[in-house]
Amino acid sequence: MWEYIESILPSDLGKIAEETRALVRCKGVGSAVKLLRIILMYGVTDLSLKGTAAWASATGLGRLSSVALFYRVRDAREWLSRLIASMLDVQARPSVCSGLNVSIVDATVLVGPGAKGTEWKLHTGIDPATGQISSVKLTDASVGESYSNYPVRAGDVLVGDRAYALATGIAHVHKLKGYVVARANLHSIRLCRRDGSVFQPLAEASKIPKVGVARYDILIPTPPTKRSRSHKPWKLKDASDWIPARLLAARTRKNTIIWVITTVPELLASDMVIMELYRVRWQIELEFKRLKSLLGLDALPSRRGPTAESWILARILAAILVERLLRDSGAFPPWGYYMPGQSVARQSGRVSFAA
Repeated sequence: MWEYIESILPSDLGKIAEETRALVRCKGVGSAVKLLRIILMYGVTDLSLKGTAAWASATGLGRLSSVALFYRVRDAREWLSRLIASMLDVQARPSVCSGLNVSIVDATVLVGPGAKGTEWKLHTGIDPATGQISSVKLTDASVGESYSNYPVRAGDVLVGDRAYALATGIAHVHKLKGYVVARANLHSIRLCRRDGSVFQPLAEASKIPKVGVARYDILIPTPPTKRSRSHKPWKLKDASDWIPARLLAARTRKNTIIWVITTVPELLASDMVIMELYRVRWQIELEFKRLKSLLGLDALPSRRGPTAESWILARILAAILVERLLRDSGAFPPWGYYMPGQSVARQSGRVSFAA
């Protein structure tokens, strides 16, 4: 099985290890592939550094002391990050909505033993069509939730919750020619009508129908690039940009109003499609539950130690490898998986393979 896993890893794995100085010398380990296997064993099992070093010696992967392995794991942080980015970059992205390239984004908190507050934040994007991870960024607690934490290409649609409904993050995606869908936090974002006058959505609450979607064409003023040090609100005339958007409102079964803001043009997605798209956002909460309950991502062996970040990244890389294995198991060839360089097409119940 490891031989197949090795075949789906980036082909320049060793080169990246040298560039990130994760493997300056091969002393104790024969190659970058062997080192990665050792680090994955440490990351996805409950073995200590000493236990992992003993396992590596017993399997012939390397002869390392626990101290030597500590330094190897510590220096692998950038290497693991590059490997994760490389694997996510080559994934095909099926569409869940009229040809749009949609990502559901959110962040989850990771803490080590004895922590008194948030220590790590894992900013994650998933593909709603497959439920697979599409982007990952690991930061400390000082980095807030924002669309700026995710890669954006022209035409991408990022779906987030209330924490992402901020003018600065929306402007970041808009500048890169992407679109957003977010549950509006009416207390943290300024909204204007298309004529530039201030719009107060709460004043329209009584007009929201019990069934259907109410729509308001609005503009989102973005903060000026240069702000004073005072905490006074900036004036609308100083806005650096005005982003056209739609504010949609619908009632739940309990008569609660859900406000959703989007910059996706109506030609690409109707009001009802946008509301349905926001409902799919719950999928990322299920992804976090899987990562924490099945993969034990919230069971950090240390708090802020030099190996904590590598441990988290190793588990994320393992999750991506598992997703790739599951994705490739849709139609089983005789050997149980697709050979490298082989593709599969499914049409009308038929499965065809092509080299």
